[in-house]
Amino acid sequence: MKVKIDLAGLGQARWYEYVVRFIFGGTVTALAGLVAKQFGPAIGGLFLAFPAIFPATATLVEKHEKQKKQEEGKTGTERGRAAAGVEAAGAAMGSVGLVVFAAIVWKWLPDSQMSVVLTGATLVWLMTSMLLWELKQTLWRPIRAGRHTASPRPSWTSERRRASTDRRPDE
Repeated sequence: MKVKIDLAGLGQARWYEYVVRFIFGGTVTALAGLVAKQFGPAIGGLFLAFPAIFPATATLVEKHEKQKKQEEGKTGTERGRAAAGVEAAGAAMGSVGLVVFAAIVWKWLPDSQMSVVLTGATLVWLMTSMLLWELKQTLWRPIRAGRHTASPRPSWTSERRRASTDRRPDE
């Protein structure tokens, strides 16, 4: 899978799905603001790092994939879950990039110009997230594909089972 921007997806969503995302994201942001007011900006910042619209997006992605398969006469449950899983993997990689972004801003913002630090941190976030995606594509997929192929050697338990059934009763 190549990382790409597909604007056609914007036309597939219904207006109320955008409202759900907006309300969910706004609620999470407001709650983070309340936490910051009560416990200070450092703790509030941790809650602002929560991917506010991800839960709403994941459920909508699952729903859309399920509907596509249902139109083909299939249930689509597995496909919907798999699509939401891919979204979750991408969100996790983006979150790792966000941690790198936060570390750069935290370290260099007090001593440097804000526009330079934020621009640099944004570029590093993008590069980190894309690097993680490429690593997943080149390393994780072959490892995972190897688990699903049949091994030419029988497993230890099947060898043990065969050995116990091959014995003669007098042994």
